[in-house]
Amino acid sequence: MIALKDILYKVTLNAVVGSTFVDINEIHFDSRNVAKNNAFVAIKGTHVDGHEFIEKAIEKGAIAIVCETIPADLHNGITYVEVENAGKALAYMASNYYGVPSENLKLVGVTGTNGKTTVATLLYQLFKKAGFKVGLLSTVKIMVDSKEYKATHTTPDSLTINKYLNEMSKDGVEFCFMEVSSHGIHQFRTEGLHFVGGIFTNLTHDHLDYHNSFAEYRDVKKSFFDNLPSTAFALVNVDDKNGLVMLQNTQARKFTYALKTYADYRVQILENEFGGLLLKINESEVWTRLIGNFNAYNILAIYATADLLGLDKSEILQLISALESVSGRFQYLISDEKITAIVDYAHTPDALKNVLETINSIRTKNEELITVFGCGGDRDKTKRPTMGNIASALSTKVIITSDNPRSEEPNTIISEIEKGVEPQNIRKVVSIVDRKQAIKTACQMAQPNDIILIAGKGHETYQEIKGERYDFDDYKIVQEFLKQLQK
Repeated sequence: MIALKDILYKVTLNAVVGSTFVDINEIHFDSRNVAKNNAFVAIKGTHVDGHEFIEKAIEKGAIAIVCETIPADLHNGITYVEVENAGKALAYMASNYYGVPSENLKLVGVTGTNGKTTVATLLYQLFKKAGFKVGLLSTVKIMVDSKEYKATHTTPDSLTINKYLNEMSKDGVEFCFMEVSSHGIHQFRTEGLHFVGGIFTNLTHDHLDYHNSFAEYRDVKKSFFDNLPSTAFALVNVDDKNGLVMLQNTQARKFTYALKTYADYRVQILENEFGGLLLKINESEVWTRLIGNFNAYNILAIYATADLLGLDKSEILQLISALESVSGRFQYLISDEKITAIVDYAHTPDALKNVLETINSIRTKNEELITVFGCGGDRDKTKRPTMGNIASALSTKVIITSDNPRSEEPNTIISEIEKGVEPQNIRKVVSIVDRKQAIKTACQMAQPNDIILIAGKGHETYQEIKGERYDFDDYKIVQEFLKQLQK
């Protein structure tokens, strides 16, 4: 039990009705989870307004209500707290409830359109190999040192973040690497957390179904750096024109990395093949099993971060050589028939372009590059024709299929993707609604030495259709179909 007044530390209060000296045993923002002596935080979401469930929360035993508008009908014995922003209030309350766990470890946030999962996960890998106890909060999974938990969001809600940070703190975790999404920043899920560093990977076309414009999307990312303390570091990719924008108002120590321009940390690609990359970072050479220009950036960000966190430079290079690719991020297999299948999470125009350009820079051009991809339903529709254009321009054959159609009709999504295909590329393209059938067809079309790229879902092990999630794993499915071809 903890006093409400202590949970409300640093929360901006507009009004209070009742006593803040009451003891609270749990905090919830979903009324369905409320029980006796809980605090309920009423958040105005994009689809549901928590204020509509205040009465239900009280019926279930809530003794404190934190909201943006105090209800007209008040109950005796209930404390009502009016705040400016309930999402921000929840973040501080969650941090206070768990004893401000982010101050007990070195927390580094990774933000950007592409590369967040790879950078955060590889940093986790590197620091584990260096002998530290490490935490990870990512799209793919949550790790409390060696204990794994399933992730549901790129950036979890404030209560979940602080719950796991608290568990890490109790377990003696020293470093934690966390993906920080634009949704998470905008909804104040990272408010009240103490970061020792922030990393910016890049900014490209994404999430315009949620943010009103690209400028808003950029400025939300920038606000993460604006809020870093002077004791933290801000590390940004300055080959992306938005990199320096991220640094404009930050109090943090500023560092830059780049492949093409002058920066504090620089990388050159000496060799690029399916076996990996030979890189020159500043003045030192290092071999990595990761592939492609985009991974050169990721490796450089990892090197710079490890250096800024105090690891020895020569040790960092040795550890980078031992890193393994992240699930669903340019994850590939080569069949007995010498067909290469690559599974990648690329679900934005820029990510798809990067992956295809990487494959084209490695392949001999004597083989086919067959791309299988779709676009998610109920998400940014403006990127669909752009991705159709990129896939058809940079592949020799394309199969447009379903991704996670959600509540939309798959055929509608596919037709919007097809609109971006230039006339000269139409002959390369076929559309197959069923994703499993599309992958099977790609395997049947492929000849020895051909390359199949299956893009969009990466690490996901489900397909979401009409509110239902069905088991679906791109990597396992292509692996099985290629095995069948060998029989």
